[in-house]
Amino acid sequence: MKIVGISACPAGLAHTPMAAKALEKAGREMGLDVKMEQQGSMGQVNAITPAEARAADFVIIASDQKIQGMDRFKGKPVIRVNITTCIKAPQAVLTKCMQAMEGKK
Repeated sequence: MKIVGISACPAGLAHTPMAAKALEKAGREMGLDVKMEQQGSMGQVNAITPAEARAADFVIIASDQKIQGMDRFKGKPVIRVNITTCIKAPQAVLTKCMQAMEGKK
């Protein structure tokens, strides 16, 4: 399963990369292809390309902030998750997101 997402917090200095790295690591451990873009004070880090967005099964937004470039994900299911939850329980987040997608099929 291919998953893309964006993490962003108000400052974009600590929680943003922590959530991105936690979800990517959990994805690898679960055998998933997860790529997270970071949006914060450093700008965009690890940007998701239009091709990657098209190939994704769904999109995770680990933030309650306004996200730039959401038009890349038009037509894709988008799941918003609290950024702290993504840091503390990334495998649970991915599992619940996949279950939600299975329920929509």
